[in-house]
Amino acid sequence: MDENKTAKGLLLGFVTGGIVGAALALLYAPKSGRELRNDIRVKKDELMDDTSEYLHIAKSKATDLLNEGRRKSEELISDAKKKAGSLIDDANSILNDAKEKATTTIDATKDRLSTESDKVKDAFKAGLDAYNQEKTKKS
Repeated sequence: MDENKTAKGLLLGFVTGGIVGAALALLYAPKSGRELRNDIRVKKDELMDDTSEYLHIAKSKATDLLNEGRRKSEELISDAKKKAGSLIDDANSILNDAKEKATTTIDATKDRLSTESDKVKDAFKAGLDAYNQEKTKKS
């Protein structure tokens, strides 16, 4: 961007210097008024053509820069959308894995709790049976 400003300033300096130099050369040249006015008119037309060409080039470069900026911004947006989609897919995958692991752990815990509960019931029943047998032996 700084190079662009420097180039514009340099070109503007050349154009301005050319105008001033041409005007001074015409004013100090030993010519009649009619010739001098004609020379000034010719130089003015040349400078107008040069200025028009400079403006055309500047507009063309500005258009190119705008198009390049649009293209790059569209690429950035597209990349951001792809990355966001990838992140969402990864997050969903992690969430699904966590759900599966939680379900597996819960099922295993339920089975173990049921097994342990059955063992406690069997142990309690065995203790009760042993108590009843001892009680019947003493009676």
